[in-house]
Amino acid sequence: MLKDAASAGQVSKSAAEIYDEFFVPALFGEWAGRLCERARIAPGCAVLDVACGTGATTRDALTRVGSAGRVVGLDRNPDMLDVARRRTPDVDWTEGRAEALPFADRSFDVVLCQFGLMFFDDRRQALKEMRRVVRSGGVVAVSVWDDAETSPGYARMIELIDEMFGAAAANALRAPFVLGHKPSFLSALEDAGFRETTVTTVTGAARFASIREWVRMDVRGWTLAEFIDDAGYEAMVAEAEKRLGQFVVPDGSVEFPAPAHLAVWTAD
Repeated sequence: MLKDAASAGQVSKSAAEIYDEFFVPALFGEWAGRLCERARIAPGCAVLDVACGTGATTRDALTRVGSAGRVVGLDRNPDMLDVARRRTPDVDWTEGRAEALPFADRSFDVVLCQFGLMFFDDRRQALKEMRRVVRSGGVVAVSVWDDAETSPGYARMIELIDEMFGAAAANALRAPFVLGHKPSFLSALEDAGFRETTVTTVTGAARFASIREWVRMDVRGWTLAEFIDDAGYEAMVAEAEKRLGQFVVPDGSVEFPAPAHLAVWTAD
């Protein structure tokens, strides 16, 4: 069964632009280099970035492969890809699904998937496809967020949304954390044939200019817009400013830990 837009992480054109302008530096930018380093991307490599979004990890890979390399970014969301193309037109941006990668067997030296696995309709099939297209000796590197409770700002934000707008809206914000339980993540990898995978938990940071900006990104730059209208948005900002002040640092910005699991597997 296909997931709804919220649990599948799908956003509109305007949300894709907000996502790229604000979410990437707030949450995702620091992880691109970490994943690419663990994948051992070198000059001349052929790299596929699955669920590339607006291309944060794809662009980092591009800086590493040099003129002799090749980088492909694949995503199912055309609005995300439109933003990616405008930013970096010389990458091969491809619309497609992770469960049916439109590439020949053993086409790439490295396959990356940063914070996308939890949103796929069929995670096992998507992982099997990543195995199929990586060459012998190549690397598949996948990152997922740790449990929401290990990211205290999001744990409290989920509670607030659940209280104000109900379980469906809260579940949309829980979706990125569904593989956070490390044994469950390892089990999903093993079930798809990834044996002897190295999984490391690394702590990063979520950073937002203010509580209002944090709420704006979660509502306008994610899939919560379908649950929260303009009046609800303003009410949520007011309540968040009352209840989430513990995450505000002295300069007025917001910062809290945001750990993730990074998995690296080398093909036989």
